[in-house]
Amino acid sequence: MEKFVLRKANETVSQQDVEKEREVRKEFSREEIKQRIEQYNSLTKDYLKMTLNPSGVYTGFIKVLMDLRRPVTVRGAQRGAGGAMMREAFYLPRGVDNTLHISSENTVQQVITALLNKFTVADNPAKYALYKRCRRDEQVYVCKLADGEKPLFLRLVAGPDLDTLSFVLREQQTGEVMWDAFSIPELRNFLRILDKEEQEQKEAIIRRYEACRQRLQEAMREIRGSL
Repeated sequence: MEKFVLRKANETVSQQDVEKEREVRKEFSREEIKQRIEQYNSLTKDYLKMTLNPSGVYTGFIKVLMDLRRPVTVRGAQRGAGGAMMREAFYLPRGVDNTLHISSENTVQQVITALLNKFTVADNPAKYALYKRCRRDEQVYVCKLADGEKPLFLRLVAGPDLDTLSFVLREQQTGEVMWDAFSIPELRNFLRILDKEEQEQKEAIIRRYEACRQRLQEAMREIRGSL
């Protein structure tokens, strides 16, 4: 029986998928890399092609889907008391693709850091993880990538088809939020967000009950008027 080690919505990752991921972690000769890059560039339907440098390092583009469920802390342009850079927390739009130009030497951890810097996110990169997602037989398989993995190599091996391979940035899946990993300013920002959401919920409840009260009072007036 196939053992599933992660399940999220309609996404799954199996032990078999993990083993297949290990199979592609092998070295290719320079000639094999050159042939794969030529094949990749012939298949890509956009201008995001790969380039092999004389050093043997190759460069190219990857697209990463942002799937963050919690607010991020962003470095602001304003300075507070004492000249310290102000920080604020807000939600990044989910489901947005971001394109990065990287090299075959860049690791998963470096890709995560580059994505966070692109959005001026001040959070610790260790709070996030990069996932590989692919579709097989109408099933979506997801596998968390190790920090030392080389995303561009995986992209080269899989080809340009995003159904075959795509990358997703998510928070670390630890079950519980590790609040001690956040700084005091970050926690204060989260509290402000919670206070705002709480106030909005209170106002929505008050409006709902006020509307119900008005309908009841109108019904009572109609009944009295008919007597």
